Amino acid sequence: MNQTLSNTASNIALIESFYRAFQQKDHHFMAQCYHPEAYFRDEAFELTGKEIASMWHMLCERGKDMSMEFSIAEKDGRVTAHWEPKYSFSQTGRRVHNIVDAEFEFKEGKIIKHIDRFNFWRWSRQALGTPGLLLGWTPLLRNKVSKMATSNLHTFIKANKNTNAL
Repeated sequence: MNQTLSNTASNIALIESFYRAFQQKDHHFMAQCYHPEAYFRDEAFELTGKEIASMWHMLCERGKDMSMEFSIAEKDGRVTAHWEPKYSFSQTGRRVHNIVDAEFEFKEGKIIKHIDRFNFWRWSRQALGTPGLLLGWTPLLRNKVSKMATSNLHTFIKANKNTNAL
């Protein structure tokens, strides 16, 4: 097997293990899948390094009723994932079924770049109800949710400062 195929197979196995760990809420294993210089972005967060581990720790800890299905794909050496978490949004208690597409880049056998994309308006309608329905398509609500998520993460990091490491 040539090196490119070997790397692709290893990367697919890494992402498979990552999402299986997420299903088990094993944030410690998830954190080990990232390179120390990793970058993560989705509709709520833009994070680097140890912040990523803290985010997964927070989401696993708060997502007690979370279930998730996923599939992994590869095309031209690029590894992607489609994952669908179902959970109660902690701030409102409303049920959410999110549909997320993820893209990954790798360095030294670990995730160096992870981008999650989902329909923010769809998510906000489920998570926030009427405010999401009316304002979920606006940058105003997106920015407010992002600031709140980042603030919640920083509060979580301070409370758990010795428990997260890449």
